[in-house]
Amino acid sequence: MKVVVTGSAGHFGEGLVRVLRHASHQVVSVDRVASPYTSQVGSITDRAFVRKCLKGADAVMHAATLHKPHVATHSRQAFVDTNMTGTLNLLEEAVEAGVASFVFTSTTSVFGRALTPAPEEATAWITEDVRPVPKNIYGVTKAAAEDLCELFHRQYRLPCLILRTSRFFLEEDDDPGVRARYPDANIKVNEYLYRRVDLQDVVDAHLLAMNKAKAVGFGRFIISATTPFQTADLTELRAAAPRVVQRYVPEYQAEFARRGWAMFPGLDRVYVNARARQVLGWQPRYDFRRAIDALQAGEDFRSPLARAVGVKGYHHRSFEQGPYPVA
Repeated sequence: MKVVVTGSAGHFGEGLVRVLRHASHQVVSVDRVASPYTSQVGSITDRAFVRKCLKGADAVMHAATLHKPHVATHSRQAFVDTNMTGTLNLLEEAVEAGVASFVFTSTTSVFGRALTPAPEEATAWITEDVRPVPKNIYGVTKAAAEDLCELFHRQYRLPCLILRTSRFFLEEDDDPGVRARYPDANIKVNEYLYRRVDLQDVVDAHLLAMNKAKAVGFGRFIISATTPFQTADLTELRAAAPRVVQRYVPEYQAEFARRGWAMFPGLDRVYVNARARQVLGWQPRYDFRRAIDALQAGEDFRSPLARAVGVKGYHHRSFEQGPYPVA
């Protein structure tokens, strides 16, 4: 199968190209930045370049984007150009090329302000039915790009699936207060409970989406590690997360104590991946319980693929106050 992957120099793009190449697919890997995982250097804002890349393609995996870390360093117009115009170019050329499946990598950031309930409210239970309330240009442009995908499915019957991924990057947390209170690995293990997913599981979800797009037609799916929680836990989870976690994974306490780690006192949201598991047949392998098992065994809680891709950063320079500036 000839598969076009955009954003091939990024975290997810590299991971996807690695796996597709290993499976002997013909991969056209596209990015503005040259890399060992990029075969075509150019911008998706260039319609002629996109047309050349999609010639004869069977599938498009569209991961190229400006991210949240770029909000403070790039203009709003740059977000519109890349995230919206670039997506539009790919969709139009995918129709012209007769592509059989189009998979768009979106983000749970599209939910925006819906992710932060008022202090007196319970933890937010985030499914695909929650109405997005984007809070920055990143969320606005990703939500608009999702709507473009839906439009092209309706008008041209382009099989198009949208995967809203949670955190999978290995960079440090962008919140200096969180970085000051918790070790980096502690933060990431905690996040598997409600807002993190391993890179290998993200790649697996995209491959399933590519193969099932024609049968499904169109859909939005949250791609995040499977949470152990239930809706009955949400009030307690907001104020006393350690107590709730202890009920589901009691062995975490001893392992955290051994390492000098701590659970977050409360969680503001929980991402629910049930639709992706039911419709796509996705079976994520990396979650909080597996992380605890790995730590107890003295092993790395991350997948081999996540470790191989590693920390890539989002900018060509470093910043004194964190991994990237926060707008």
